[in-house]
Amino acid sequence: MEAFKLPFAAVWVEPLWFTAQILLILLAGYLTQRFVAKGLTRLGERYPFPPQLLMPLRGVLRWLIMGSALLFVLERLGVSATVLWTALSGFVAVAAVAFFAMWSVLSNLLCAILIFTVGPFRLGDVVELVDTTDKPGVKGRVIAINLLYTTLVEAEELGTGSAMVQVPNSLFFQRSVRRWRGTDVFPSSGFEK
Repeated sequence: MEAFKLPFAAVWVEPLWFTAQILLILLAGYLTQRFVAKGLTRLGERYPFPPQLLMPLRGVLRWLIMGSALLFVLERLGVSATVLWTALSGFVAVAAVAFFAMWSVLSNLLCAILIFTVGPFRLGDVVELVDTTDKPGVKGRVIAINLLYTTLVEAEELGTGSAMVQVPNSLFFQRSVRRWRGTDVFPSSGFEK
């Protein structure tokens, strides 16, 4: 009931002061990052630093300063820095494990994009992944290229029939590849379409 007895302005003083503190922290962070950016620009003009070095440095410092200002705001709101650090480190650890687990899939996706754009081989070509010079690798006619693997049809050997082999796309960029374009360059036994 005592809150109703206070003058109207006195009831709003604490929330207004709290909001002003948060705004001052954010303004200080913004001004600090502007000051640092101008300092880096002057440093780049005075000394022959390459722009490829200054731009990422400016971006990293901007994120660090504004992230620190955000941490100060959250601290002012009552969130513990220890809790934030624990949550952030846990998130980074989970992201690192997920990225490591997905690395082969992401690698194959990127290599598929490179196969489609660069065109080291195309459908109908005969390719061979060379392990070493004395040991032959996988060899066959390319019948399909998708985002994860390339499908090859191997030649008939000793009357056993042809077999399909699915080769991960990343292997085409990790090993040497022999390629014969089309059907008329390489002997066609066992590689009919």
